[in-house]
Amino acid sequence: MDAIATDALTKHYPVGFSGRRRHVALDHLTLRVGQGQVFGFLGPNGAGKTTTLKLLLQLIYPTSGSAAILGRPAGDVDVRRRIGYLPEQPYFYDHLTPEELLDYFGGLFGYDPAERRRRTARLLDEVGVGAARRRQLRTFSKGMLQRVGVAQALLNDPEVVFLDEPMSGLDPLGRREIRHLILGLRDRGCTVFFSSHVLADAEALCSRVGILVAGRLVTEGPLTEILAFEVRGWELVVHGLTDAALEHARGAGRVRRATAIGGDRWALDVPPDVAPEALLSDLAARGASLVSLNPLRDTLEDYFVRQVTAAEASGDDAPAGAGE
Repeated sequence: MDAIATDALTKHYPVGFSGRRRHVALDHLTLRVGQGQVFGFLGPNGAGKTTTLKLLLQLIYPTSGSAAILGRPAGDVDVRRRIGYLPEQPYFYDHLTPEELLDYFGGLFGYDPAERRRRTARLLDEVGVGAARRRQLRTFSKGMLQRVGVAQALLNDPEVVFLDEPMSGLDPLGRREIRHLILGLRDRGCTVFFSSHVLADAEALCSRVGILVAGRLVTEGPLTEILAFEVRGWELVVHGLTDAALEHARGAGRVRRATAIGGDRWALDVPPDVAPEALLSDLAARGASLVSLNPLRDTLEDYFVRQVTAAEASGDDAPAGAGE
């Protein structure tokens, strides 16, 4: 049984004074997400990611098509007890503290006071809300509110969690903590479906990804198998590179471009057919030391631009009709 399944899921909105024209927010989305996966739903702003999440949660209703969660129709009361949700811009009662807010939500789930206190303390620890748990939410930054939002989404130990841009507003430490939390959910068998426009988040977390452009699913699968993101070279940053070593590497055709970046460090652009390990070993033998090694590949933004440009060139009107 799939954790999430959609079949030709479509959402139109009326446009204009008469409402006769249609704004296509989501166009025949057919998707399967297996249980225990971390699935990244990627796309630019306005692609239809938030619309999809709202349809799955039945906060809005489809124009056509269907969706199911854990084998039951989206919106089923039993299913709602088994899922968690963090909206992109959560709004909470800002006169409450995080402890009071989670206690309130725990009461809605029917937990007794002792169980609510236990779950609240555990989750606030997990998301990194320390002594601030007794401060009113109105004093919180966006990143701290995001942490509290993740905690409320996990309060009922859900089997499926929907996270809309969960890294939004977080500092590097917060992003790392939320990543670890998501991977922990995966390890206990929870399905995580999260939307993002940041490729790095998907690379660090996802079993599979789907890429939405202008309301349409343009590709789906493991990120490493999506040809658009194949490695097209390497950036090798080294320290202590001598002129002789650099000329040797250039002469052998193993470096396309070398850029001095200060502090006796160089960034070397290495072609994809050159093994960076062998080049590094050769440079190390000539006195250089490794600072970093990173793959070079297109970004999501590059991919989105190509998709939209191709749609426009073919006369497809989908980009103008898509929406968040």
